Amino acid sequence: MLSGIEGKVIVLTGASSGIGAATARLLAQRGAKLVLGARGQGRLDQLNHEITAAGGNSLCQTVDVRDAKQVASLVDLALTSFGRVDVLINNAGVMPISPLDHLKVDDWDAMVDINLKGVLYGIAAVLPIFRRQKSGHVINTASTAAHKTVAVQSVYSATKFAVRALSEGVRQEAGKDFRVTIISPGMTQTAFASHIPDMALRDSATQAGKDFGMSPDAVARAMAFAIEQPDDVDVGEIIIRSTAQP
Repeated sequence: MLSGIEGKVIVLTGASSGIGAATARLLAQRGAKLVLGARGQGRLDQLNHEITAAGGNSLCQTVDVRDAKQVASLVDLALTSFGRVDVLINNAGVMPISPLDHLKVDDWDAMVDINLKGVLYGIAAVLPIFRRQKSGHVINTASTAAHKTVAVQSVYSATKFAVRALSEGVRQEAGKDFRVTIISPGMTQTAFASHIPDMALRDSATQAGKDFGMSPDAVARAMAFAIEQPDDVDVGEIIIRSTAQP
């Protein structure tokens, strides 16, 4: 009996670490055909080698989701290699949070360009394919910050609120052709704090991750759950967080 994941062609951005790497490993174990993208060539190659050495079916290509052509090229690699694209997971994201008074405009731009425009570029790359196939699945990684805004996270939160709004709009326009899922993780044990420019905030976020962050594997399982449902079942959103998170 097929798992609902076995044989599916899945494109995953932000694949080289954290939630992306955990998701890649789990989907490979369940028989997916993976096309992995990330900016870090070394870690991406290492993950791809790990998956293929274990018998998984995986390809990889460096991609900066701020560049629409690079995102389209990643999707095209899946299409030319496997003949179709079944799932796109828009997972790339950054979180260089800071007080607005610090005027970290470059960091604001990075969050908008990666967290929001990168998702749009992914959708633009797969939408014609899904229409032709009359099937497909877009999964967008948002955050619990897409539901609750707190001080110093306002720009990050705004990008994730926008991802939720965009995802719902795509779902409504998709009709019966394809599915759209939002995955909104809470605090997760990843290297997200390394993007934070303020040392005090970075230390605080790092400690919070240790105190009540969940494993990236938990988020990977949520993504797998959404993918393995029957084609006529659309899991709209999964909010997942540690029971210890305030």
